[in-house]
Amino acid sequence: MEFLVLEQTPKLFPSYRAAVLRRPNGASLPSRELRLPNVTVDVAHLAQYNRVCGFRLRDELPATYPHVLAFPMALSLMTAADFPFPALGIVHVANEIQVLRPLRSSDAFSLSVRAEALRPHERGRQFDVVATASIADSPVWIGRSTYLRRDSDSTRAVGSTRAVGSAQSSINKSDIFDLPRATAVWRVPRRTGTDYARASGDRNPIHTSRLLARAFGFKSTIAHGMWTKARCLAALEGRLPAKFAVSVQFKLPILLPATVEFAANGGQIAVHDRRTGKPHLTGTIVDHDCADPDEGAR
Repeated sequence: MEFLVLEQTPKLFPSYRAAVLRRPNGASLPSRELRLPNVTVDVAHLAQYNRVCGFRLRDELPATYPHVLAFPMALSLMTAADFPFPALGIVHVANEIQVLRPLRSSDAFSLSVRAEALRPHERGRQFDVVATASIADSPVWIGRSTYLRRDSDSTRAVGSTRAVGSAQSSINKSDIFDLPRATAVWRVPRRTGTDYARASGDRNPIHTSRLLARAFGFKSTIAHGMWTKARCLAALEGRLPAKFAVSVQFKLPILLPATVEFAANGGQIAVHDRRTGKPHLTGTIVDHDCADPDEGAR
């Protein structure tokens, strides 16, 4: 593994330009880890993020916030010339976060990002991007994002009609019937995609442009999956353990504007369509003392 220490957070514009213009030129995931030392929190940006996702304004960082801080590094890695897949054809299908100790806005920490675990999937190939926040070389937060690169042959094999870039995952009947009972109704306005894009830097046009979202097979813009996960944790703020693991799978996209139902029961969380009951997100939250401490460092 090669370790590349960065002097500053990568600029997003060159990465987005590379996502459009650069052709992949790799057969495997790069054996490279990006490291950024001495990361500090911009409290104004944190406040913006908290408002968009529904968190209270406080010193403790939301569990999903380090994902946003690591996003420019992840995008830089995934748009590099030796990355095997085009960034525009990658779908975020799952995300796992481990909070090993609460992070605060006053903390200085390092961030590292690497890609690993390339593996076959019935619709193509999957891989993970792992981000880690550390203090004094000890991990305090670990995020694992699972991405799917659809292959044309495998897509035809499962009868998918969605364009590449769709956030849709496979839905089983059990996903609908096993959802916990709804505890809240959320009205998600059309601006949610644009507001989160500004706060997170994730400016994929399927979240911000109705015209381009339609070009990718959606009737309207869709909410970011990580906004949905963050909104779930915001709804549980004050009831989460100090150390915990939260894993979610992104199902059907939320077409904006939308009315959805949120459910939380016995460690299960879900967001589903209020009318049809079909899931947008399903997941679990467990006290980290009950989770495998090495699971996120695979």
